[in-house]
Amino acid sequence: MEHPAVDVLVIGAGAGGLFTAARLAHRGYRTLVVERLDRLGGRASSEVIDGFTVNNGAIVIETGGITEATFAEVGARFDVRPATPPILYRLGGKDVDVTGGGWGYLLGKLTRQGAKLLDGLGAARTDDGLPDGELSTADWVRRYTANEKVHGIFRNMCASIFAVSSEDLPAAVFLTYFTRRSAFKRFGFCPEGTIGVWRALADAIEGTGRGEVWLDSEVSSLRLGADGTVSAATVRRAGRDIEVTCRVAISDAGPAATADLVGRDRLPADHTAAVDTTPCAMLVVNFASREPLVEAPGLLSFATTRRMAYVANFTATCPEMAPDGWHLYNGTSVPEPATGAFNADAELELLHADLREQIPGFDGARVLSTTVWRDAWPPQRAVAGHDLPHTTPIANLWNVGDAVKQYANGGTTACAETAALVTDEIAARYPVAALR
Repeated sequence: MEHPAVDVLVIGAGAGGLFTAARLAHRGYRTLVVERLDRLGGRASSEVIDGFTVNNGAIVIETGGITEATFAEVGARFDVRPATPPILYRLGGKDVDVTGGGWGYLLGKLTRQGAKLLDGLGAARTDDGLPDGELSTADWVRRYTANEKVHGIFRNMCASIFAVSSEDLPAAVFLTYFTRRSAFKRFGFCPEGTIGVWRALADAIEGTGRGEVWLDSEVSSLRLGADGTVSAATVRRAGRDIEVTCRVAISDAGPAATADLVGRDRLPADHTAAVDTTPCAMLVVNFASREPLVEAPGLLSFATTRRMAYVANFTATCPEMAPDGWHLYNGTSVPEPATGAFNADAELELLHADLREQIPGFDGARVLSTTVWRDAWPPQRAVAGHDLPHTTPIANLWNVGDAVKQYANGGTTACAETAALVTDEIAARYPVAALR
């Protein structure tokens, strides 16, 4: 057994783990990231298929917000090319840009009740204007209109941002996000694939001289000391077990997996009863063509589809992601139900039907991969609005990632936000100087 010692052990090199590790290493903590996979990024990574860089999971990265601010703070390169405009909505065969304040135009084109619906969105800017309880986003929209195209727009927005349908997402969550957070306004693609942003963070971690990232390594257990805090971890690496001692532990593996690493019998019953969150589900088809099939430079969403939420056009901004002369796309849907058992084959048939209907030329395209994200490997581990706290009953153990998001946030942006909060809490409780 080897016995390396670090200040901070981070379990998982997904978005939450890397954001947190980069911040802590930059602040002077000796930081070790342990990842069981052979690549960075977890459920927001990329792979190369026959020369195409295909994203697995998260495909867009927010610009101008906490994600970009984190890269600036830790000195990491931020190679994200904005898509301009970032998203278009297809209505009656026309692709409409609403990023410049065109929501009134969009809703007015779809329904006579557009002005009232827009007023409802405006009222949600204050807490008094938010609906109470678990009213779904779909039911909130029904207060204003029964127009199926309006419901389709809201359904696909919920699917794109939160990986659930408007029937599953609390209206207060959607309205808070839409009126007070980034609301999908500014984002782009990384020309290396999404994994490129995580490589930049890993470089920043190791570039401090205080951080290290171990791939193909797995934390199999966490050990508690006499004071009830995490004192060490057993890491399986290169076919043997290594004991790593630490002063602080952070898990990006999800609250349930974190509890298993500690041992559920060593945790309070009320905590272990709550850690098994309800994951979302999503289906993705990555495809390519010699001819351009989509004009939208970022995402193209829809008012009338069976299931498909959007199509992403990568090579409009990042031609490096495909061999010369090829165009690379991604079509994504959320099943029904998004948080329970569903027929994957039937849902994929619906997604393919939408692609054929909405994207002329899809039948002649080359399908590179088809993925169903669900269960232990979901697009998000918890439905927004039903997240767990990032703290645990163990004083020096935190969770980060998309199961402990702040209210009404989602995706990698939520991971960056949680990482900043956890970093500040660690710095206040365990100053670097006190660990030396």
